[in-house]
Amino acid sequence: MRELDVVGPQLAVLLAAGAVLAWDALAPPRRAALPWIALAGLAGAAAWTTAWAVRGDFGEAFEGTFSIDAFSVFFQYVFAGVTAIVVIASIDWVEREGRRQSEYYALVLTAAAGLMFLAGARDLITIFLALELSSIPQYALAGWGKDRRSGEAGVKYLLLGAIASALLLYGMALLYGFSGSTLLTDIAAAVAERGADNRSLLAAASVLLIAGFGFKMAVVPFQMWVPDVYQGAPTPVAAFLSVGSKAAAFAVVMRLFFEGLGEEFLSDDWAMIFAVVAAVSMTLGNVLALVQRDIKRMLGYSSIAQAGNFMIGLAAVAVAGERFVAGASGVLLFVAAYAFTNLGAFIAVIAISRRTGSDEIASYAGLWRRAPLLALALAFCLVSLAGIPPTAGFWAKLYVFNAGVRADLVWLVIVGVLNSVVSAYYYLAVVRRMFLGEAEDERRLPVAPTVALALGVATLGVLVFGIVPMPLVAAAREAAAVFAGG
Repeated sequence: MRELDVVGPQLAVLLAAGAVLAWDALAPPRRAALPWIALAGLAGAAAWTTAWAVRGDFGEAFEGTFSIDAFSVFFQYVFAGVTAIVVIASIDWVEREGRRQSEYYALVLTAAAGLMFLAGARDLITIFLALELSSIPQYALAGWGKDRRSGEAGVKYLLLGAIASALLLYGMALLYGFSGSTLLTDIAAAVAERGADNRSLLAAASVLLIAGFGFKMAVVPFQMWVPDVYQGAPTPVAAFLSVGSKAAAFAVVMRLFFEGLGEEFLSDDWAMIFAVVAAVSMTLGNVLALVQRDIKRMLGYSSIAQAGNFMIGLAAVAVAGERFVAGASGVLLFVAAYAFTNLGAFIAVIAISRRTGSDEIASYAGLWRRAPLLALALAFCLVSLAGIPPTAGFWAKLYVFNAGVRADLVWLVIVGVLNSVVSAYYYLAVVRRMFLGEAEDERRLPVAPTVALALGVATLGVLVFGIVPMPLVAAAREAAAVFAGG
């Protein structure tokens, strides 16, 4: 029974997915209840996770292939919260679509369960199965829209995702061939015992793993799918992909590299790869975001640059001790802050595009006079993405940059700071257009209550953790201490 208790949050989400489908089949006239069934499942998962956190009875299950610890608890909260906000923000859009409502919510919940499994996976097979459980529903969701662009986005995401999965499996096969086991603890023991004599093989495995997960993290040179998928996918789906998928990828990379490949002679190699990828991702993402006219494509390229900021923290954790915790906790803090901020920005785009029928940045001119609260919320989220106080994004960048300096990656932090200045230009350009531009249409823009609720929750998170960041910082440090033995 302990095994079922360990995966209770994931089972609650999967049961909710099944209940959504059953309700639609048995009571089709009452489809309005579908999103609330989904939210009930997510609330159950959060409650179950809270029970684990309160008890502190952490440990392993399924013969060490899955664990419940402070790290997995942190991400289970993140994934449950992100999915709940996306479900709330999707209600108005799904009702307008008027088709396959239960399937949409079931796919979102199934993907969320896969993300939650990823956070606690400590075995290569478990990691791959959880990754596919989360990825396959996302491929379908990317092509969920009615137009040609959505179908094209789904196909591109599927094909490139298949290539990334193949690269990932090659890397895992090398690790299995080297260690004779798929457990991360056994791989770590083999690396410590005879890894120095097989450094080339382990370096090749690391490169393949980074390539496979780089697709999910949306870092250069594996970012080619991002702008087209973000632009073509329905906006709620793009919001889910931009936050949930990216956070899960960073979670599993931390678990895999720090637990399985954390020996100093090897971590020096992959830390330098992370540093170079971070610098290139930040620079390319921001430069291309500067010239975008479509708000979703701009946010897509922006997410590539933000992934580079994440990777500063990953590169910084190649060192041990207190500096390790600083780098790892910086990544986790960035994950949580980015989740609130990017969700808020995308939800605002949902509300605006719904009423204007356009994703062009030019259509945001004069938004302040048409929807003051909507304009303020979007502006606040964009300011947070730029890393300007008093927002959660400011503290996230500060902690990541601090970790980079403490790990002697001053050159990378300088690149990050310069790129933050560049990003501020195009983020604030949208803000300037909203508050100082002349609107072609002066009619007010009503916002659906559910969209307003989701946007309010995300924006409140950005504000609260911007003013009082210490609870989130403490949770991030506690979760990161798992890998430092602390």
